[in-house]
Amino acid sequence: MEELYLKDCYLKEFEATVESVKDDKFVVLDRTAFYPKSGGQPHDTGILVRDGEEFPVTFVGKFEGKISHEISVPGLREGDKVKGFIDWERRQLFMKYHTACHILSAIIHNETGAMITGNQLAENKTRVDFNLENFDRGQLKSYESKVNEIIDLDIPVTISILPKNEAFMIPSVVKLKDAFPPDVEEIRVITIPDVDRQACGGTHVSSTGEISHIEIFKAENKGKNNRRIYFRFRSD
Repeated sequence: MEELYLKDCYLKEFEATVESVKDDKFVVLDRTAFYPKSGGQPHDTGILVRDGEEFPVTFVGKFEGKISHEISVPGLREGDKVKGFIDWERRQLFMKYHTACHILSAIIHNETGAMITGNQLAENKTRVDFNLENFDRGQLKSYESKVNEIIDLDIPVTISILPKNEAFMIPSVVKLKDAFPPDVEEIRVITIPDVDRQACGGTHVSSTGEISHIEIFKAENKGKNNRRIYFRFRSD
């Protein structure tokens, strides 16, 4: 299956062929621009269209290496030619949140040395988890300001598909070396120059200037050495 979003996060529509349908609602295509739920980023929604008939896509997941599109209207069959349309407003929101998450995570790591242990994007907020013994809540406004400064610099964000050996020359990627399957040949790397460079399979904006300013509005202790902060986009 060709995962079109890996190379072009801005692809809003595409053509594909139905490879299989299970239980009249789980559809696998030969190629897709729909992002499956993974890595803390929610799935895309949208529609598949066959000869003018619409099949809303309500969930997208990856199972046993194949992306499955759950449709709410039955009727698609193996071999059908379809056109897919991404809910662009939802996709673009998560692209902005995901890139902002990379910026904030990089700042926290650079300022404290903490390792980022997880993140979760949502439509109205995003959280970042990190491993840190002493939690200085007074620094949160400083982190927020630094993220917004980087947003204002309108720095280009690039996506590279690198051979494994080349990717493992990047310090931030080689730290995760053991997390990759042993048979992986290429690694997708997201680069924000002078800010962050990470292996990532999610969708991102092409420039930090596309992101709204953020505000950090909540901080929690989630157990020994486990800290969590929440941020959202400012409405002003």
